[in-house]
Amino acid sequence: ADANARYVAAFRKGLNETGYIEGQNVTVEYHWLEGQYDRLPALMTDLVRRQVAVIATPGNAGTSAAKAATATIPIVFAVGEDPVRLGLVASLARPGGNATGINFFTSEVVAKRLLLLHDFVPKAIRIAVLLNPANASIAETTLREAHEAAPTIGLQIQIHNASTIGEIDAAFTTFAHERPDALFVAADAFFLDRRVQLATLTARDRIPAAYGNRDLVAAGGLMSYGTDLAAVFHQVGVYTGSILKGAKPADLPVLQSTKFEFVINLQTARALGI
Repeated sequence: ADANARYVAAFRKGLNETGYIEGQNVTVEYHWLEGQYDRLPALMTDLVRRQVAVIATPGNAGTSAAKAATATIPIVFAVGEDPVRLGLVASLARPGGNATGINFFTSEVVAKRLLLLHDFVPKAIRIAVLLNPANASIAETTLREAHEAAPTIGLQIQIHNASTIGEIDAAFTTFAHERPDALFVAADAFFLDRRVQLATLTARDRIPAAYGNRDLVAAGGLMSYGTDLAAVFHQVGVYTGSILKGAKPADLPVLQSTKFEFVINLQTARALGI
């Protein structure tokens, strides 16, 4: 919960703008996965059994689990990939079912982020890519996009998996032997939650690292490129409030992020001699 306070505040702001104040005329029940994606099916089954009014689920894995659990309870999602390809909606303009939300482009900017990392650290050729296989959808698309983009930029990528705190530590132990020139971390909620651990390890080993979210750079990472997730959570709040007021998900078009941020931690850059 602490790691996501900024996003919860943005979600509440969106709700407030539609006339809903938490604790006054709406109750919000929060669930924190803490990287344990295997809890999702049981969680969604319970929410459906209790007939909640709306399921707001920022994230690919949560959205897929919610969609599998119910075809009637409204779902407001935020996903990093094409929701049509994921089978969540019939089209962006006309979702057509019980789900709608926002697409914030995770996989589509993998190549751009790799290119920015190469521009920033031009001597970096061997890039370690850190994936979370427990979040299969994001891991698979990041892997695919990285494999396609790397040769065109002149990069060699080494794939490493981590789904737990210990596995992140183990990955960095491997880096000590393989000596990658830089680290490319998938835009995954688990890695966002572990941002202090990642910042500590990359600083210790002097590894330039690129992320998809500015919060990891604020924690000490070198750079990030991606959408502002606070704006995404705000829109989830707005759509959740709209549905509580009577709007149908099928009538609310899926929105797409338009603002992208390139964020650099200058202190980290100086420490790395960049």
